[in-house]
Amino acid sequence: MEFTIQHFIALAPLLITSLTIVVVMLAIAWRRNHSQTFLLSCAGLNLALLSIIPALKVAPLAVTPLMMVDDFALLYIALILVATLACVTLAHAYLGEGGTGYPGNKEELYLLILLAAAGGIVLVSAQHLAGLFIGLELLSIPTYGLVAYAFFNKRSLEAGIKYMVLSAAGSAFLLFGMALLYAEAGSLSFTGIGQALAATNSPAPIAQLGLAMMLIGLAFKLSLVPFHLWTPDVYEGAPAPVAAFLATASKVAVFAVMVRLFQISPAANTGVLSNVLTVIAIASILFGNLLALTQNNLKRLLGYSSIAHFGYLLIALVASKGLAVEAIGVYLVTYVITSLGAFGVITLMSSPYKGRDADALYEYRGLFWRRPYLTAVLTVMMLSLAGIPLTAGFIGKFYIVATGVEAHEWWLVASLVLGSAIGVFYYLRVMVTLYLIEPNLRRVDAELHWEQKAGGVMLLAIALLAFFLGVYPQPLLTLVQHAVLGV
Repeated sequence: MEFTIQHFIALAPLLITSLTIVVVMLAIAWRRNHSQTFLLSCAGLNLALLSIIPALKVAPLAVTPLMMVDDFALLYIALILVATLACVTLAHAYLGEGGTGYPGNKEELYLLILLAAAGGIVLVSAQHLAGLFIGLELLSIPTYGLVAYAFFNKRSLEAGIKYMVLSAAGSAFLLFGMALLYAEAGSLSFTGIGQALAATNSPAPIAQLGLAMMLIGLAFKLSLVPFHLWTPDVYEGAPAPVAAFLATASKVAVFAVMVRLFQISPAANTGVLSNVLTVIAIASILFGNLLALTQNNLKRLLGYSSIAHFGYLLIALVASKGLAVEAIGVYLVTYVITSLGAFGVITLMSSPYKGRDADALYEYRGLFWRRPYLTAVLTVMMLSLAGIPLTAGFIGKFYIVATGVEAHEWWLVASLVLGSAIGVFYYLRVMVTLYLIEPNLRRVDAELHWEQKAGGVMLLAIALLAFFLGVYPQPLLTLVQHAVLGV
């Protein structure tokens, strides 16, 4: 195919992110400077975000048979870039400055995050199984290094190895599934697969097995039950900004490509596979929430809670009609904002050069009396995760319930209501801990003027956004309604 200026405009977010990676790499080779690397990364990500505006004018546009840049892709590209920018800002606060900061090389962390973000951009634009696999691997491989980045902490190294082994197993399932699907459909494009599956009354057993194996591979990446066992250990071992990236940008990219696959190939989400997705959704909601109940570690609690949240999202994926795509968009935006805020508080409380992160619940006991504004941020995030009205999380959950009711998926709606009730208990437990007083406690605190630094400003902005969208969600709803899939 012949490339025109329109194709370059449509690809601008990916091209600018890729250029940023090259510039950062050359800057590190020329001179190691933590602040310089941070500023270059932020500048590149901001430029990539701005390039979405002209890209919207040429969308939808198929850029090679592998990628489709449409409004749907651009919404999730923006979400990935915003999440990456937030994680880079948190990483700067986390790694510290000078000799007192992180003892290893700081600069490579930014390089790995940018590489993973480029993989996420490819993934959400994929309209072909080859594009899906390239994007997924480009997203996953830098993440292995990110998870094990705190090399002096044995938990971090253990988490990196666990994530690498299980992620490789997930990729193997995914590839085998693609091979079986290609054998039956004779095409690797989502549209071609959809047409081949729709041509028969019920998909052939080989096609169903292929789709099931692909679902296992993607469920590994999304940590859905029963492929969730790596999640709490990896969240606990990974440095706090990396855990934030894993919970937000990484999962958003995988879920977005799943939505595209099931929307363009509707036959992929019928019959046995629909029942399997329903069972996985109910299991993820109940197991995720029940396992989070017993946690005394905030990172592990957020890890288990993320399993439940993607269980809620599966409800809209199973429904797949009416409000489904809109509900998924609203829920993912509110989930990303809230998760970034929660992990942001853990990041500002932690120092990688003082041993492990401050993620034990007892370390947050009485935080309100020492850092009231930081406590207010974490309180808003917990209320939003619980789906309490006047927070962004409530709007997301409301849309998922509306989608389930519209599709008459009563079992799924019942599991969401039950899961949310369990969730309220452990989110409230975290909030109550923040306001307790206990004398003679070994205290862990954020810096005294945390709100005057880039990470603190970003965290306060996220908290205000979570509250604003809960009170006035119309701008978000308008944005998501325009994010339609181009076929």
